[in-house]
Amino acid sequence: MIKQFIDKLLGHGAGGKGGKRRFGKRQEVPASVHGIDPQLVDRRAVDVVRTLKDAGFEAYIVGGAVRDLLLGLKPKDFDVATNATPEQVKGLFRRAFIIGKRFRIVHVVHGRGREHEVIEVSTFRAYLDNTAAEQVSGNEKTSKAALAGMKHAVDSSGRVLRDNVWGPQDEDAARRDFTVNAMYYDPETQIVVDYHKGIADANARVLRMIGDAAARYREDPVRIIRAVRFAAKLSRLGFALEPKTAKPLVASEHLLQEVPQSRLFDEMLKLLQTGHSLASVEQLRKLGLARGIYPLLDIVVARADLPMVKAVLADTDRRVGEGKAVAPSFLLACVLWQDVQERWQHNLARGEHAFPALQGAIDSVFEQRIGDVSGRGKLAADMREIWAMQPRFEKRSGNQPFGMVAHIRFRAGFDFLRLRADVGEVEEELVSWWQEFSIADDGRREDMLAQVREQLRQSQRERQRKAPAKAGAAPARGVAKALAAHEDADMAPPDAGDGVPHDAPKKRRRRRRKPAGSGQGEAQHPPGDGA
Repeated sequence: MIKQFIDKLLGHGAGGKGGKRRFGKRQEVPASVHGIDPQLVDRRAVDVVRTLKDAGFEAYIVGGAVRDLLLGLKPKDFDVATNATPEQVKGLFRRAFIIGKRFRIVHVVHGRGREHEVIEVSTFRAYLDNTAAEQVSGNEKTSKAALAGMKHAVDSSGRVLRDNVWGPQDEDAARRDFTVNAMYYDPETQIVVDYHKGIADANARVLRMIGDAAARYREDPVRIIRAVRFAAKLSRLGFALEPKTAKPLVASEHLLQEVPQSRLFDEMLKLLQTGHSLASVEQLRKLGLARGIYPLLDIVVARADLPMVKAVLADTDRRVGEGKAVAPSFLLACVLWQDVQERWQHNLARGEHAFPALQGAIDSVFEQRIGDVSGRGKLAADMREIWAMQPRFEKRSGNQPFGMVAHIRFRAGFDFLRLRADVGEVEEELVSWWQEFSIADDGRREDMLAQVREQLRQSQRERQRKAPAKAGAAPARGVAKALAAHEDADMAPPDAGDGVPHDAPKKRRRRRRKPAGSGQGEAQHPPGDGA
């Protein structure tokens, strides 16, 4: 009895300060109350739960999937939580892989190729006092050696760097972020286990942080971005952040400076590529977070009202809603196209040739705006090809159009061109031409190219009649025409005359005069003048 009294006084055990339960009270809610439709549950997630339970472990579908099921939505991803350790989970499945260091989890893979699906399985974690955790002075990279072997560690600001101490389900629920994300669903019994009144908050359309919001943001600053993402995703259903959850967001924003850039980049993509990008921009502005989360995200928010950027955000939301794939390279290429054009013009003004000027602009913009993030190589290659294709679309002669439609990135480049036409940057006729050319047979393609050549001849004759060029004056060129001329010179076949672009004026041969005494008069230039 004395020990129980001391524990209660110090806040140990199940009872916290003032007798309040620290980990919430377990409530088992039957299907007749929560109303989840079993048909919305992914069969592969059900198989994972069944396999774990058949092996003697506890297992539930957990997190956002349960929230969406309660709201009648079909979840995009299904996660499973269990009391089995990662090693025990891995041993039960043929294709399972332990990943992560900060949080060790297991990916159970179903299917192959593009049809594959990953069910993420995590082990119930203990709710630990982070003030008692081991502390390192640096971050994940600078303190890599010190973190080796640690199960629970924080940095000097209190941000959790390791959290791999296993515990019971009620403690696992307490360390999750929002009440509506802390519920567990058993697809076999159809019972929802709720410790923090998540069902009540879902019905009230409230996003509430479990525990003290400021402390939870300090433990993991990425929760700031997650708060914005959930508020954006669920705003159309009437959800809003609870005031105590929203209030510390701006004051906690500086904590994101200690988060690895690659992780912030990934979280930014989740904001923009989960079907709620326009709503995410709105929430960032509404919550006072329009600047300061991540430099590239700042640019997106600042340019979100520009026609090109607004169009790509809306198109991304539409594609996600239709179940189509989206690529970060395409979205970011649209956002940063303005920078590429400005830098390209700057390089041309310095006297650089068109094509090297474009490549230099692309390199400069990518280095300045993207920086060092995971997957940078592929991202750079995809964005570079999308940008470099744009001026080539305006050159419809020779064999280049055949090479364009055979290019592995033609569809991405063409979609980019279509978006430019939608905002009035290029003519719609150009987009229609490439659309038809891409699906036509070879005979029709030859006819289309012949028509383009004839149109060019007619246009040239018309220009010559209306505005004859001044002697010695070079014709004015836009950026795209300058690049096309440069490519003509580079790609001219060996028998193409003197190797200059076809639109360049021909050099006139100077006739050599006969030497004096030949009866044809004297030479006009003294010897050695190069005549």
